[in-house]
Amino acid sequence: MDEAKVLSLFERLALIESPSWHEAEMAQACAAELRALGFQVRFDGSAPATGSDTGNLIATRAGDAPGEVMFSAHMDTVKPCAGIQVSRVQDERGDVLCSAGETILSADDKAGITAIFEGIRTYLESGRPTPGICVLLTTCEEQSLLGSGALCAEDVPQGVDCFVLDADGSPGSVIVAAPCHLTMRARIQGRSAHAGVEPEAGVSAIEVAARAIADMELGRLDEATTANVGTIGGGVATNIVADACTLEGECRSLDRTRAEEVRAQMTDAITEACREKGATADVSWVLDYPEVSFSEESPIIQRFRRAAEACGLPFAMIRTGGGADANNLNDKGVHAVTLGVGMASFHTTHEHIKVSDLMDDVRLVEALIAEYASA
Repeated sequence: MDEAKVLSLFERLALIESPSWHEAEMAQACAAELRALGFQVRFDGSAPATGSDTGNLIATRAGDAPGEVMFSAHMDTVKPCAGIQVSRVQDERGDVLCSAGETILSADDKAGITAIFEGIRTYLESGRPTPGICVLLTTCEEQSLLGSGALCAEDVPQGVDCFVLDADGSPGSVIVAAPCHLTMRARIQGRSAHAGVEPEAGVSAIEVAARAIADMELGRLDEATTANVGTIGGGVATNIVADACTLEGECRSLDRTRAEEVRAQMTDAITEACREKGATADVSWVLDYPEVSFSEESPIIQRFRRAAEACGLPFAMIRTGGGADANNLNDKGVHAVTLGVGMASFHTTHEHIKVSDLMDDVRLVEALIAEYASA
């Protein structure tokens, strides 16, 4: 493994501006890298559904060993991502890569993509027997996993073990449980009136929304469940009783039944507040992605553990409150887990990753390929 090659690739990918819905340039760069490694590359038809300027990238390479393994990461980033400059510094954090300007670094998830490409490259250069390898690079992951959500099951190998390199834990960590995510959108309809002359004639949709929110159980509800109202908007002027108000919120849980209970409670709070004040509401919910859970005894977890130990990395199982493409992939016939890659302070201009973690990510991909070559 050549550290200079790894860092050079990471910087080249980081310099490509690829915010959600605008991943086409990044997709073409990744396609070129994969074709150079002997992969057949194609793009699925998800673009119309996601609104991206490209589909998900799906690449396959036949092996000369009986096993098969899949790796995944996402091509989009959050903003600000225009004009990224990568800086390597040594400070109290260690030897780290960070943004040299007022942008993100885009280690989320270009560190994951770099590790996949360089891990595959290093393994192939060793000349060892190679399993079949599939690489999936998705669009719009940062937008409630739109790209993987629009992926068709027939576009990915069924029953294969997939490692999604897209979490903030140290290399050697694996997310074994992640919640389902339900999103709420509600529009409350009241009645306008002059706020100074005849407020009694109006029904304030904002007041109704406030009452409803006050009656909701929000925050951390138990060790597996959270709920939140994230946006509220309505009204046109201070002297008019607001006739409309919109709310957006969510609930998450590792337990689908519990998530449904919270969804019902939040909806009931809106319905009851409307009934009390004479308003109406249109409340809709969408399941953005399902929950995922693996036990320590699961074959994919055991194989990952062997690969991590082969690299000398401490194995750790993590439960999280966030989602990743693995949530959707498990719903499409793939056995998928998300791996920690060491990214830190992601989604901020302070984002960084240790050089040693990035190199360990590459070694871990290489070790996983070796593990599946012996299947």
